[in-house]
Amino acid sequence: MKPADLQKLKGKTIAARNQPGTPDRFGKGGLESADRREQRRLDQEAGLVPFAVKLHGDLVKELHALAQSSGKNLNEVVDGVVRKGLKAK
Repeated sequence: MKPADLQKLKGKTIAARNQPGTPDRFGKGGLESADRREQRRLDQEAGLVPFAVKLHGDLVKELHALAQSSGKNLNEVVDGVVRKGLKAK
C-alpha cells in the first residue's frame, strides 16, 4: 500500500472509534418487547382480546374526545359504547 492509503485507513479507523457504539433503537427494543409481553399477559388474564377495526376518522375523533372528557382510556370508552349498542338491539 502507498503511504497515502495507509494514512486514509488510519483516519477511517480513528473516526470509527469516535462514533457511538450501539444505536438507541437496538438498546431500547429489548425493554419495549418485554413490557409488551407483560402487557399482553395481563390483558389475557383479564380476558381481553385484541380486535382491530377500521372506523371513519370523525368517529375516531369523537371517541377520543369522549375518552378525554370522561377521564377513561380509549379501550374502556369503546367497550362501553359497544355494550350500550348491543343492549339497544
